Amino acid sequence: MRRTVTRLADGRELIYYDEPGAPERTAVDRRDLPSIRPASGGELRHDAIRDEWVVIAAHRADRTHLPPSEQCPLCPSTALRLTEVPDSDYDVVVFENRFPSLTPPVGRCEVICFTADHKASFASLSPIRARTVIDALADRTAELSTLPGVEQVFCFENRGEEIGVTLSHPHGQIYAYSFLTPDTRQMLAAARAYQPGSLFGERLAAERAAGVRMVSANEHWSAFVPAAARWPFEVHLYPHRAVPDLPALSDPERDAFTQVYLDVLGRLDALFDRPMPYVAAWHQAPVRQDRHLAWLHLELLGARRGPDKLKYLAGSESAMGVFINDIRPEDAARRLREARP
Repeated sequence: MRRTVTRLADGRELIYYDEPGAPERTAVDRRDLPSIRPASGGELRHDAIRDEWVVIAAHRADRTHLPPSEQCPLCPSTALRLTEVPDSDYDVVVFENRFPSLTPPVGRCEVICFTADHKASFASLSPIRARTVIDALADRTAELSTLPGVEQVFCFENRGEEIGVTLSHPHGQIYAYSFLTPDTRQMLAAARAYQPGSLFGERLAAERAAGVRMVSANEHWSAFVPAAARWPFEVHLYPHRAVPDLPALSDPERDAFTQVYLDVLGRLDALFDRPMPYVAAWHQAPVRQDRHLAWLHLELLGARRGPDKLKYLAGSESAMGVFINDIRPEDAARRLREARP
């Protein structure tokens, strides 16, 4: 993989991640953009009652919202239209978000485009391209972790308008937080209390032994519906080896992940013969603390519970944090195993 770093017209960083055989990326951003302002990101406010941080990002109200495909800002630039990506083509590209929720010293927000093909999806990527995406996420995790004040790096994908996606081009995001998120703090507290055993490791072993909620697996990874799944079709993907984050994965583990993940995504889309709206969230160890307690894993949260029914977060979920799932996890796993991509 070749890594090419450049700058956009307003000073934001952009990085091309290219596979062997790709041409050199030499295009320059020719747009007339104002320089980015240090204060153009979000503001952190502490909720003392919940002991949680909230990001106030009023500037994002005017961000681009579901433009037609011919106006997509994530497609490559052409002679007639300049976009966020100066080159006329790309494999995988990462750049600083033009409408970031977080900016230094509060954090940093980046966009990762999985392909130049506007009509594609992660599920339709080749194993080689999926591996390039994983390598790019690992590279960004490693680099963002070195920034002053960054405590946690979160890589994720929101897929589908039903989830709230504002750009339909296949892409994900990378957040570098200056604090630990509530979910991470809660998971680490549970893992710490479980000592001397490994909470994540024993959970993985139990799911593999039971088999009833397994969806897909190979030598290095297992994908299963958790016993206490909160979403209708929720699948967790775990490496068989305890690693703290994406940079720690070996080459064979990265290749093996793409096999299992593409298989699971294909099953989700085949379930109702239409694209499954989902959130794919990587849980990585914090940058500086409790790294020995963490176990890298991906949570894939499928939000469709029927052909024309979605899962919405209503009173119990939104106000109390208590999820109510209409589908038994064992049934969800069985249906996914039976689905044929």
